[in-house]
Amino acid sequence: MRIAAAAWPIDWHDSWASYEDKLSRWVAEAAGQRADLLVFPEYGAMELASLAGPEAAADLERSLRAVADRVEAADALHARLAISYGVHILAASAPVWRGERPVNRARLFGPGGQVGCQDKQIMTRFERETWDVHPGGPLTLFETWLGKIGVLICYDSEFPLLARAMVAARAEILLVPSCTDALTGYWRVRVGAMARALEGQCVVVQAPAVGTAEWCPAVDENVGAAAIYGPPDLGFPPTGVLAEGALNAPGWVYGEADRDTIARVRAEGAVENAAHWPEQDARTASVVSVPFDAFTT
Repeated sequence: MRIAAAAWPIDWHDSWASYEDKLSRWVAEAAGQRADLLVFPEYGAMELASLAGPEAAADLERSLRAVADRVEAADALHARLAISYGVHILAASAPVWRGERPVNRARLFGPGGQVGCQDKQIMTRFERETWDVHPGGPLTLFETWLGKIGVLICYDSEFPLLARAMVAARAEILLVPSCTDALTGYWRVRVGAMARALEGQCVVVQAPAVGTAEWCPAVDENVGAAAIYGPPDLGFPPTGVLAEGALNAPGWVYGEADRDTIARVRAEGAVENAAHWPEQDARTASVVSVPFDAFTT
């Protein structure tokens, strides 16, 4: 399959037509490059807050509600584009109300009209302490004709047991839409994504928001580079990097992935991280703490 990872700039829109034109152009471009799976970033939908006007967009709570009000229309647009171009699209995540507070939700659209969603599991300090965005659930593995696909939204990629649960269910591709406001945050997610590819012997796709949007304090600064990773082993590059874009450069990054190659590295690779993972359980059941002075030559 051919995968397209977006480095997506957060733009201002004076009208719905402006947003529709932008998304349609991006999807058409990736489809024109024969992409089968298109991945957009975390909180990329926050640009829809601009449609409520500058005052609403500049207010954290009002911007959440403004975007949530537009999710249904955005989903309908994504669904039409996925069907029209015959592609799978992971839409940019958006706040969606679930009870009294919103969750951070990514939605996956298929070429046959399929729609699935994945909520972020573990919230960052900003989401917990300032924005009051709540974790959703549960973890979901999407069985598609491209393969078994899981989604780890940004910070979730830094927690190996989340990925492991999906790998244990035979996930082959993990999608990591991200939104980070500093180089340190980008590298935390990148290191997490690459580690998950190593541990799970699978393909991991990182798609970040990039650039500045001073009118929206939730996503005013965005740092990242789109990339596609695999395990540095049989059938994959020695670096594990299948494809990588330049830092903060808007646009698509394309890479090729093959289910047979994933299956082969799991079965015949120089290491068997995915299969050997359970061996940790017995060895980490207890830790022996011994005073170092007890050791002598």
